[in-house]
Amino acid sequence: MKKHQELFERQKQYFLAGNTRDIKHRIDSIRSLGNELTRHEKQINEAVFLDLRKSSFELFSTEIAGILHEIKWISAKLRKWTRPIAIRTNLVNLPGHSRVLIEPYGNTLIIGTWNYPFLLTVKPAVSALAAGNPVIIKPSEFSSHSSHILAEIIASALPPELCSVVEGGVLEVTELLKLPFDKIFFTGSTNVGKIVMRAAAENLSSLTLELGGKSPVFVLPDAVQPVTAKRIVWGKFLNAGQTCIAPDFILVHESVAENLIDNLAAQVLLMFGPDPSKSVAFGRIVDQRHFDRLISMIDEKNTVIGGIHNRNDLFISPTVLYPVSFSDPVMKEEIFGPILPVIPYSNLQDAVNLVRSLPKPLSLYVFNQSGKERDSIISNISFGGGCVNDTVMHIANPHLPFGGVGPSGYGRYHGKAGILEFSNQKSMIYKATWIDPFIRYPPFTGFKEKILRKLL
Repeated sequence: MKKHQELFERQKQYFLAGNTRDIKHRIDSIRSLGNELTRHEKQINEAVFLDLRKSSFELFSTEIAGILHEIKWISAKLRKWTRPIAIRTNLVNLPGHSRVLIEPYGNTLIIGTWNYPFLLTVKPAVSALAAGNPVIIKPSEFSSHSSHILAEIIASALPPELCSVVEGGVLEVTELLKLPFDKIFFTGSTNVGKIVMRAAAENLSSLTLELGGKSPVFVLPDAVQPVTAKRIVWGKFLNAGQTCIAPDFILVHESVAENLIDNLAAQVLLMFGPDPSKSVAFGRIVDQRHFDRLISMIDEKNTVIGGIHNRNDLFISPTVLYPVSFSDPVMKEEIFGPILPVIPYSNLQDAVNLVRSLPKPLSLYVFNQSGKERDSIISNISFGGGCVNDTVMHIANPHLPFGGVGPSGYGRYHGKAGILEFSNQKSMIYKATWIDPFIRYPPFTGFKEKILRKLL
């Protein structure tokens, strides 16, 4: 679309004029965004409630607080993180010195997602802006109320030549992906991630993919109950299970499987009450298409907790399936909803091998007390990040780079990692001219080669 091309060119000229190079300009920009988020918090609450029935408590704790903290931390550290980095210079380049220069890529596209419509859209935008890039944000059309208020916030906080929101669906994002962005950041499903990757390849755009996958939970015989069940229930049913790093399934040793099920049931009751549809702590499925997909995964024969649903209200109660095997339909794709399969195992190595046969997950969780077995699990399975004796909380540590591996994505952000993800690291050698070693220049002789071999 012509208007997208015009916006792209406007931002490009703004960048080429050097407007985003100044560190103070970058800090002022992200602080302005933070101020507008705070000023519009009531409207944000209303929008996200309409999209996902998410409570103000959950919205602040899982989205807004993380963004505001990121802005505060980056503002304090940005000058340090973007300074030239002194690098050791090897013998053949002496006299001279080496530096890595941290510079912005340029025109940046951020494609957000609907399940955390502010956290997973604004947080990467903060990193991109702080790194000195002009940004076009494409929010998800599935969380339309959130998309509208985000567009208002960005327009109030920042000039369009620096940051602008483009709303719409498949047509808009398809047209945007045709433009030669210097950097593209996508959060969403693996299938759509492949489409974005193909589009980025056409322009050789630098690309970050934040995807998902079937994140496993290992519950070993010495796991402490009921805290294990409490932390699994919290992490799984947060945002009605619509979390990319939510536990997707449990692998539990058969000797403690029944005990775990009992504790899961007790924790669901404690957190969400006898009727979770009336709980302010439990949200809704984003739309009917996702609802129908999830309902098709529930098998009444092995539903031991929940299984209640209401299509008109887009409600699916916290649901646990047991026992489940890797051949069941619920294990064929990422669930992304409030359904938790539990698979008993007898041999840990066999369970590890089964997980290794699946695409690499975004997260992995282990509950146990002894280091040897959990270290074996962590070292033998490739995944993006995770926790021992907890779920989800690794994303809450801003010092930890966040991202996936293989089918669950690639690239890392949060804090300093986010600045580097949106920056080109330019390698430079600065050479002296008062001496010019003769051996590298023709004509080549045996004597020169002898010296060269000693040096190299």
